Amino acid sequence: MNKVELLDRWTKEKSEDLYGIKSWGGRYFSISDQGEVMINPYKESESAVSLMEITNGVKDRGIDMPVLLRFENVLDAQIAYLNDSFNSAIQTLGYKGSYQGVYPIKVNQQQQVVHEVAKFGQRYHHGLEVGSKPELIAALSEMKDKESCLICNGYKDEEFIDIGMYAIKMGFKCFFVIEIPGELDLILERAKALNVTPNIGIRIKLSSKAGGHWTESGGDRSIFGLNMSQTIEIVDILKKRGMLDTLKLMHYHLGSQVPNIRDIRTAVREAARVYAELIKEGAPMGYLDLGGGLAVDYDGSNTNYTNSSNYSVEEYCSDVVEAVMSVMDDGEIEHPVIITESGRALVAYYSVLLFNVLDVATFEEHEVPETLGQELAEPIHSLHEVNKNITTRNLQECYNDALYYRDNIRDMFNHGHISLRDKALAEKIFWNTIYQIVQKKRKLKFVPSELVDLENVIADIYYCNFSVFQSIPDCWAIDQLFPVMPIHRLLELPSRNSVIADITCDCDGKINKFIDRSDVKNTLPLHPLLEKKDYYLGIFLVGAYQETLGDLHNLFGDTNVVSIRLNKDGSHDIINEIHGDSVDDVLGYVEYDTNEMRTNYRKTAEDAVKKGLITAKERREIMSSYENGLRGYTYYER
Repeated sequence: MNKVELLDRWTKEKSEDLYGIKSWGGRYFSISDQGEVMINPYKESESAVSLMEITNGVKDRGIDMPVLLRFENVLDAQIAYLNDSFNSAIQTLGYKGSYQGVYPIKVNQQQQVVHEVAKFGQRYHHGLEVGSKPELIAALSEMKDKESCLICNGYKDEEFIDIGMYAIKMGFKCFFVIEIPGELDLILERAKALNVTPNIGIRIKLSSKAGGHWTESGGDRSIFGLNMSQTIEIVDILKKRGMLDTLKLMHYHLGSQVPNIRDIRTAVREAARVYAELIKEGAPMGYLDLGGGLAVDYDGSNTNYTNSSNYSVEEYCSDVVEAVMSVMDDGEIEHPVIITESGRALVAYYSVLLFNVLDVATFEEHEVPETLGQELAEPIHSLHEVNKNITTRNLQECYNDALYYRDNIRDMFNHGHISLRDKALAEKIFWNTIYQIVQKKRKLKFVPSELVDLENVIADIYYCNFSVFQSIPDCWAIDQLFPVMPIHRLLELPSRNSVIADITCDCDGKINKFIDRSDVKNTLPLHPLLEKKDYYLGIFLVGAYQETLGDLHNLFGDTNVVSIRLNKDGSHDIINEIHGDSVDDVLGYVEYDTNEMRTNYRKTAEDAVKKGLITAKERREIMSSYENGLRGYTYYER
C-alpha cells in the first residue's frame, strides 16, 4: 500500500475518532470538510469558524505564537447553558425556589474574564464568589446587578469585612461566610461599628467525600469549614446576641471536578439535612450554597475517571434540585434559593492555547551492516546476531537479549574496552532491533507485558513554542489531562507517534500523557512536518485555573492573548489584543532593575571597546541587540 492510498483513506471522521473531539468538544468544537478544527457557539452549522482562519489572521496582525484565544460567545453560551438547565429542572420538578449561580473568581481572575462573566451573567442574576480582599475589591468594580449574590469566603480581616459591609449599605446582596469560629466576633463587631445588618453564612464540613484530584476539599478533615458542634456554637452565639435573623446562608464545598454524580447526590442530601435543621433552630436561612464540583469531561469518556464526568450538566442540575426538594418537602420547609459555585464548567471551554512546532526529533530506522569486522567486541557481535534473527515467535527473547548485550557494551565503554565509534555502531544495531520488535509486535494477538508500551520508546519528540509551566501548570503539577490535537491537516494520516516538549530547559517540560476514552495514551499521533510550512497544535479546555496558576519557569511569561467574538454568519471579530510579557516585564517580576541592567551592560561593552575586543560601531550593534531582546517576547520569535 503506497502513501497516496493511505492519505486517500484518511477522513475527517477518523480524525474525529482519533482525537475524540466530538466527545470532549462540548457542542463547540468540530472538524470541517477541509480538515480544520472549527469552533461554533451557535446551533447553525454556517456559524462555525476555522481556528486556522483565526490563526492566519492573528499572524497577519503581527501577533506571535504562542497565543491564547478567548471566545466570548462560548463563555456566554456556557453561562446560559448552566442557568437554563437549572431553570428547566426547577420548572419540570415543580421546585418552589430559584437558582442563582456565582462564579468563583479564583478559577480565572483575569479582568476580562471576570468582566464578561458579570456582563453575560447579569440577565440570570449570576453573581461572583471571592476568597480574598483583592478578589472582593475586583468583584465590586465589575458587579452591576444588585440582585446577584456576592459570596465572601476565605479569611477575612477588618478591612475585608468593612469593604463588604459598605457593599451591603450600597444595596449589594453580600454574604459573609464563616469559615472558622473566630470570624463571627469580628463580623458582628464591625457590623455594629458601621451600623450595618450583616448577611451571615456558615461553611460546614460534610462527612461526604468525593473522588478526583481534590477529594480532600470535602470530608471531616477538610481545611475550611465548621464541624457540627462548631455550627451549633455559632447558632447559640447569634441567639444569645439576638442576631439569629442574620444567619441566611449555608455553604459547603465538596471539591473541584467531581467525576461521579453519586458523590454529588450524597453530599447534597447531607447538606440539605443540615440546612433543614438550621431552619428548625430558628434561623431564617433562605440560601443553600452547594459550592463547586461540576466537572468538565476533559477526556470525553463520560466516566467517573478523574479527568471526566459520568453525568451531563442537565443531569447534574436535575439531581441537585431533586435532592434538595425531597429533603425540604420531608421537613415541610420552604424551598431555598440554590447557589452553586461552578467555575471550571463555565470557563474551561472559553480558552484555547495555540502554538507552533519548532522542530522534531524523529526516530529513524537505522541501517545495520550485513556483516561486522572480527575486531569488534563479542557483545557487539552477539547483539548483531539478535538483530538478524527476529521473528514474531521470539520477540520477548530478542528484546531481553538486546537489553542484556546493550548493557554489557555500555559497561565495556565505561571501562575503556571499546571505542566511541564502536559504541555508536552498537547503538545503531540496538535501536534497529527495537524498531523491528515494535513493527512485528503489531501482528501479535497477545503482547507480552514488557512489550506493550515499547512504541513510547521510539516516539518522536515535537519541540513546541510554549511553556507547560506557564500555560498548563496542572498538566505538570497534578497530571491533569487536556485535549491536544492539530488544528489543521486533519484529512491526512497522522503517521508519527509523538510526545510534546516545550522550550523550557527542564525535563518536566513535556506532555507525554494524552486523553483516550478507554485509558491514558503515552503518545499523540501527529503529522510529519512539511518543509517551510508551519504546523499548529491546540490545547483545549484551558480556561479554568491555568492562567492564574502559571509560573515563570525559565522566565517564560504570559502569552499573547486575543479575544474573539464569533458571529452567526461565520465571521469573527477580534475584540481585544493583550500582548504577552516582554523580557523586560518578566525580569521586573523577579526584582531586576532593567535600567540598571542596561547601564551595567553598556559599561561592559565600553570596557570591551577600550580593550580592543570590539569596535565602537560593534558596541552600538551589541547594545541595540540587547535593547531589542529586552523589548522582545519571551517565547521563540521568527
